Amino acid sequence: MDFLSSPEFWVALGQIVIIDILLGGDNAVVIALACRKLPPAQRTKGIIWGTAGAIVLRVVLIMFAMTLLSVPFLKLAGALLLVWIGVKLLAPDEDGHGDIQGSDKLFAAIKTIIVADLVMSVDNVIAIAGAAQNAGEHSTLLVVLGLLISIPIIVWGSTIVIKLMARFPVIIVAGGMLLGWIAGGMLVTDPAVADPANMPWMVKLPQTDAIKYGAAVIGALIVLAIGKWLASQQKPSAA
Repeated sequence: MDFLSSPEFWVALGQIVIIDILLGGDNAVVIALACRKLPPAQRTKGIIWGTAGAIVLRVVLIMFAMTLLSVPFLKLAGALLLVWIGVKLLAPDEDGHGDIQGSDKLFAAIKTIIVADLVMSVDNVIAIAGAAQNAGEHSTLLVVLGLLISIPIIVWGSTIVIKLMARFPVIIVAGGMLLGWIAGGMLVTDPAVADPANMPWMVKLPQTDAIKYGAAVIGALIVLAIGKWLASQQKPSAA
């Protein structure tokens, strides 16, 4: 239990919770849409079982993703994806959820929630795997705790979270920069550029704190710069 006194553990847990809340707003909308036609007596069951199924599936996906991150170049690809996700968070496209069909049958609503969450959770999976990658044997515990803390906030507190984000846009900006921070750290620790025994013909980066934190800062600033630029480009067309 010594890991509970480790600042790195709690920082990683905080990152996972923040990522889940920032990227999980759509999941609350999906749950609401999928269960909207259920009778009131079954609506709570649909929300609980659909959410539980989505959580289990996401834990499996994250564990799979964390295993894959040991393959050369996959961290590089994941880092680029995280930068794109962070940029989209700062400069989102207008897209709705009109294709999510509600059902008056409990099992059908639960299936809709699980399938929709699977399709929409690629960003969460990559981001959480990146945040938990340095936790070693405690990575699974980190992922499960993060989901258990954040999912109830998303499902039952989504309205409050959305209002806070609308009132304090800096929360969204900080979240996008956090994804860039994780992306930078992932990129320089990819086995292709970090492991001297792996692909020795590749240029290797020293695995020092200065390199890792420097890359994380650069990643955060890149997301901020591109996101703000794209957001400014969208304003004239929206007028």
